[in-house]
Amino acid sequence: MENILKEKLWFYIIHNNPDLMFTLQEEYNVLGYLNEKVNGVKSILEDMLSEGTPQYIIEEICLNVLTEDLKPSRFIYIRSLLAEEFEKTYTTFHESGILTYEVINLTESCKEVFETIGFTNENEEDPTLRNALIGQIADYLS
Repeated sequence: MENILKEKLWFYIIHNNPDLMFTLQEEYNVLGYLNEKVNGVKSILEDMLSEGTPQYIIEEICLNVLTEDLKPSRFIYIRSLLAEEFEKTYTTFHESGILTYEVINLTESCKEVFETIGFTNENEEDPTLRNALIGQIADYLS
């Protein structure tokens, strides 16, 4: 079960937080990170297994806990802003095969905005956050 959770968490990271994926790979810490995260839900996992909880429910509950601090995805948010507000640039990046790389760079460039204003599920639609990020993206692209 632990290996399944590690695989599902890695799959989630690849698709929602590729910036984290690249960092973990650069630091040769993928396995260490996955082990640490899964160890953090071990008691929940063991409790549910002993209660006879179906595997799919265990996986869903544990994955929600494992990905809690990875939501919302800054990467996906920046990629969406780029597609909506800078459509031509988005298309150029996509067609040249550098979209993921550039969105990771943009996410890093916008880090201060995210940290200053905050980025949560509750303020994801905040126009102040959106406009600040659009401005930062425009600066990065110029």
